[in-house]
Amino acid sequence: MKDILRSKIKWYNSCNSEAHITICEFEIEESELDAIKQKLIKISDTFTPFHVSLNHFNSFPQSGAFFIGVTEESKKNLVPIMKKTHEAFKSLKHKSDTPHLSIGRRLAPENLKIASELFTTIDLDFLCNEIVLREFDPIVKQFFVIDAFRFGSNPEPEFVQGSLF
Repeated sequence: MKDILRSKIKWYNSCNSEAHITICEFEIEESELDAIKQKLIKISDTFTPFHVSLNHFNSFPQSGAFFIGVTEESKKNLVPIMKKTHEAFKSLKHKSDTPHLSIGRRLAPENLKIASELFTTIDLDFLCNEIVLREFDPIVKQFFVIDAFRFGSNPEPEFVQGSLF
């Protein structure tokens, strides 16, 4: 889809980006990377793999984003992952609260219109079984995967308060 859109409007933000659902963005020093990875290992271990279904196109006109939206059922599974990750990292540069798969970002209004005319129906699904950590390469101006954290299917136990009386 990105290639089709690029053939119509030429280069655009995220045209070379691999498909992903963004949780958040942050900037860190190299020395903080191991601590970040340890948090992601702990977070990922608590989630169980599940299927994500994407069934419609939509846009965020204010930011020029054109995307594939998830079903309500998939949203119920994705939002807790996003929230738990946001809570683990306090100083986020950007956080996403709406799970979606971007096709284009920062598109001009006329290019949003072209995208919405090109793509009208969709029915995709995939197994969500990991959180991926990507690093921005300022030379290529692209994010690249540097590590993946598989879901461990080990939910955290719920604490129940007891009483002696």
